[in-house]
Amino acid sequence: MVCSMTNERHQDSLARWAKDGKTGTPPVHAATVIPIRDSDAGIEVLMLRRNSKIAFGGMWVFPGGRVDPEDGSTSSEEAEQATARRAAVREAQEEAGLELPLDTLIAYSHWTPPPITPRRFLTWFFLAPAPQGEIVIDGGEIHEHAWLRPEDALAKRDAGEIEIAPPTWVTLNELSGHATIAQALESTRGREPERFETRIAMEPDGPTAIWHGDSGWPQGDANLPGPRHRLRMHGTQWTYERGTGAD
Repeated sequence: MVCSMTNERHQDSLARWAKDGKTGTPPVHAATVIPIRDSDAGIEVLMLRRNSKIAFGGMWVFPGGRVDPEDGSTSSEEAEQATARRAAVREAQEEAGLELPLDTLIAYSHWTPPPITPRRFLTWFFLAPAPQGEIVIDGGEIHEHAWLRPEDALAKRDAGEIEIAPPTWVTLNELSGHATIAQALESTRGREPERFETRIAMEPDGPTAIWHGDSGWPQGDANLPGPRHRLRMHGTQWTYERGTGAD
């Protein structure tokens, strides 16, 4: 019940931001790492539940956080990604006790929230094989952890058992198509990291996140016909649409 109510509050917030059209605070750089491991049932990802009193409170996330000055410079795209990789390694150690070698992280995607978001984190996502060892959470910023198959995490969200943000949802949805770590890593190495600049549109049934390649992305209008690249966050069932839009 608590997670279901939190999901509703999250969607209400998206609706309010989209309606108000207000610009939030200046963005900050951040980094996230998706630790994955093989299991008898397929790949599993490490997810952490954040303290309800901090940013993204109560949500289940991958290890990560804002870039600190000691992580390096963000003066260029090349420096920004290298700095984000160091920040992701540091955050994984601080939040989960994971010691990830820097060179095992593969750039997966980059996310830019809409200007209406109160806290805008420009976030690099990295994929990395999880090392052996116990997960150690601090009980402060992080309150729980779990190894979950991507499809199981999505099912828990639909059931109202956990809350996740759209970038996490899309990442889990993509990873659910891989059966092994080797498969996931090879697929990621073979492509450029995808960039997602989110725009939120309101539809009668709820908010819709729209990304590049969607006909409605330039105007933030979900009603325009044509190609689709969006996440409809309507009620308990979220639906990812990506394609030409042709019948």
